[in-house]
Amino acid sequence: MFLFADSGQHLFEVKAFNEEYHSCLIGQTVQHDGRLLFATPVDPLFLVLYYLVKTGQAQAKFQPVDQLVVDEEFPCCMLIKCTRLLKTLHHVTKEKEIVTKKYFKYSKEKTLTWLKKKIEQTMKVLKKSNVCVCGGVQSATFIRSKQGSEAKEDYLRYAHGLISEYIPQDLSEELSKYLKIPELPSAVQVPPSKKWKAEGPFEAEEDYTKINVADSKSKKSNGKMTAAQSGQEWNEEHIFIFQP
Repeated sequence: MFLFADSGQHLFEVKAFNEEYHSCLIGQTVQHDGRLLFATPVDPLFLVLYYLVKTGQAQAKFQPVDQLVVDEEFPCCMLIKCTRLLKTLHHVTKEKEIVTKKYFKYSKEKTLTWLKKKIEQTMKVLKKSNVCVCGGVQSATFIRSKQGSEAKEDYLRYAHGLISEYIPQDLSEELSKYLKIPELPSAVQVPPSKKWKAEGPFEAEEDYTKINVADSKSKKSNGKMTAAQSGQEWNEEHIFIFQP
């Protein structure tokens, strides 16, 4: 969700922090919806980029911005009015000015350069904030113990993932190649003989319970047993069954 402020001059991304069974006290009343909404500034170019890529693939010609950013469902006119958008649109487009009017055309080369700068800025913030970007539940000091090139690769991969949430998938893949991010090594395959059965619980190769039942029948066929013999048989059967 996004929020337009100051008559559409500024754009904010709205995210909700929501916990189960959470409420807020407002004055003398209880607000049952205890979500906390955070509004953070967002670069409007991220929202416009989708339309620029789509229009650039359909027809590669210079057009006014109101013809590049068109959506029947979303009120793009509010997005176009953002002051920051008009000032920064040249980062992802080529421009032509004819009689004081500007025309734009999507540029993949300029877009990749702009996204690279965004990722570099994100990496600086992550490092300055000591954010752990390594996989799993490893310690935050793990990054510091790595060599410089390895630590940089982790930050680069993590920053690329954050930026990719705001751009089309195809552009994210092109950006990864542009940044020369190495692919992650494939997981080590476990030999089939050592894998647990996925279709059901683990089963023993032999059914020990059937062996014990047969033994007990043979014992009973010999005649009546004393109480001591009966107890001994029960213990032998169950010890055998529950052995690991």
